[in-house]
Amino acid sequence: MQIKDIKNIRYFTKGHRGILYTGTYKKKKVVIKAKLPESMAEGRIENEGRWLKILNKKKVGPKLIKATKSFFFYEYVKGEFFVDYVKKLEPNEKNKKIILKLIKECLEQCFILDSLKADKEEMHHPLKHILITKKKDIVMIDFERCHIVEYPKNVTQFVVFLMRFSNFFAEHLIKIDKDKMIGLARLYKRYQTRENLDKIFNAIQK
Repeated sequence: MQIKDIKNIRYFTKGHRGILYTGTYKKKKVVIKAKLPESMAEGRIENEGRWLKILNKKKVGPKLIKATKSFFFYEYVKGEFFVDYVKKLEPNEKNKKIILKLIKECLEQCFILDSLKADKEEMHHPLKHILITKKKDIVMIDFERCHIVEYPKNVTQFVVFLMRFSNFFAEHLIKIDKDKMIGLARLYKRYQTRENLDKIFNAIQK
């Protein structure tokens, strides 16, 4: 792949529909995403680039630099996937607070998506969709399936993820009461308000 003004382009990884490269743009490391040649999905790259423009204004997603119909590129995010990051933390009160902060930020970004009526999809199993930086910030990636819906389910899907991994979080001193979470998720699904979002997070803290 060759793109004007981007140097040192190298293969990085690939997914079901896209192929990623890294490169250098104005002395900054970037990630370039293009359509996987064998993918039958149409318009995914253009769709993700368009959504990153919107979401960046809300401080969600990696910082987009340029988007076209055939590719886009953004600032490289150095970090670890959410579960991999948490696995390395010792189970203690200090790290419990760190994990709770990360969970809260994930819920906040999911709430932003819900507020935009944007459904990211796959938030029920976001193992490769959430990066944690050295500064302990959340960066969500992979918005190629993002689309407008009447009733978005980003927060409720993330709650499903928390419940599915309840034993994992219990090892880190965080109790996920499944019955309570199901009730709160149903309430939020019906009324997607800040108050109901806070109830979900407060239930996790207790």
